[in-house]
Amino acid sequence: MLVGKGYSWKAASSRFPPSRQFWHMIRNPRVLLSIGVFTVIVFLWRSAAPSAGDLQRFYCFGPAKAPMHMTPNENAEWYGHLKTPVIFNHHKPIDVSHTNIEHVNLNKVESTPKAVQNMERVLILTPLRDASYYLQKHFDLLSELTYPHDLIDLAFLVGDTSDDTVATLASELARVQESPQAFRSAMIVEKDFGVTLSQDVEYRHSFEAQGPRRMAMGRARNYLLSAALKPEHSWVYWRDVDIVESPKRIIEDFVAHDKDVLVPNIWFHRYKEENGKKVDIEGRFDYNSWIESDTGRKLANSLDKNVVLAEGYKQYDTKRTYMAKMGDWRENKDEIIELDGIGGVNIIVKADVHRSGINFPSYPFENQAETEGFAKMAKRAGYGVYGLPNYVVWHIDTDEKPGNA
Repeated sequence: MLVGKGYSWKAASSRFPPSRQFWHMIRNPRVLLSIGVFTVIVFLWRSAAPSAGDLQRFYCFGPAKAPMHMTPNENAEWYGHLKTPVIFNHHKPIDVSHTNIEHVNLNKVESTPKAVQNMERVLILTPLRDASYYLQKHFDLLSELTYPHDLIDLAFLVGDTSDDTVATLASELARVQESPQAFRSAMIVEKDFGVTLSQDVEYRHSFEAQGPRRMAMGRARNYLLSAALKPEHSWVYWRDVDIVESPKRIIEDFVAHDKDVLVPNIWFHRYKEENGKKVDIEGRFDYNSWIESDTGRKLANSLDKNVVLAEGYKQYDTKRTYMAKMGDWRENKDEIIELDGIGGVNIIVKADVHRSGINFPSYPFENQAETEGFAKMAKRAGYGVYGLPNYVVWHIDTDEKPGNA
């Protein structure tokens, strides 16, 4: 386009439409040069800025020398403000596949009143010595228990026996375990303690035999407990072999009370002829379940600590209250009383009581041993010890002579 005389290029361009003015300005060499320089600066800045930031976040970046070549001051200055990042992943599991590592979570093992619904395992423990005569009846009664047998484990300790107890026990176990009433498992433990005390009823229940006999029984119970108690057990049921009659729901009845230690009353049937009729005198058997008295406390305080106070004998008049002389099986079976001593014919214990170290002293503990010492120890540890005076388990009639309380 030609520009007439008297017109300048600047004046002519000002008359262009706005769009042509823009493109005209863009094509100006100075403008193009300025845009180019600006673009280069921007690209250089953008490329340099992330590198600097990355270097600041990369904590291992440091002086141009290896860490072992730094002086102590350089090392302290460098690591004083730069730390190696550590990522904790608290949700990542540890996979332990070694078969010789076992995990036991006792927090999940509970002893509750709803033991059947919660599928709680019960361990029935029975110490034996010269017991072959009683075993068939013992297993007949066990088979009648209504607590689910797949939740019951049996364990027996045979010690210092002179009869065929082991063979009879094995035979009876085989009979039961091959039947529909089979239990979850069974264990036989053999351990001799060198006990030579006579098993004659009159001697066994004599005053002189009580201390040595009770301490030996304590050892036997402790050995059996340590061998048989497993982490999955919630309840421990101590049951003597010479029981002749007991309720079929005894486990359910006892766990429903939710007590640490609980025992029933122990009586025996003895039939006599009166006026031509056979009469059951309903004898009272176990005098080891008692409530302490002031007389008993004073007597214990006067005795040497190595003396075992044998209960129920005239040599030690404690004036304690015996549960055996209380109650009536015809009355409310759930009536409950607190006890200070217990017998060992039938005891149901929360397994955690034993896990806490409460066992059967094979030595004088507060002048008591075995089950009575167990009760004393449990109470000292803060556990509750209780009895059911109207809930009767029937022991075999030992036909003892007078002399026992």
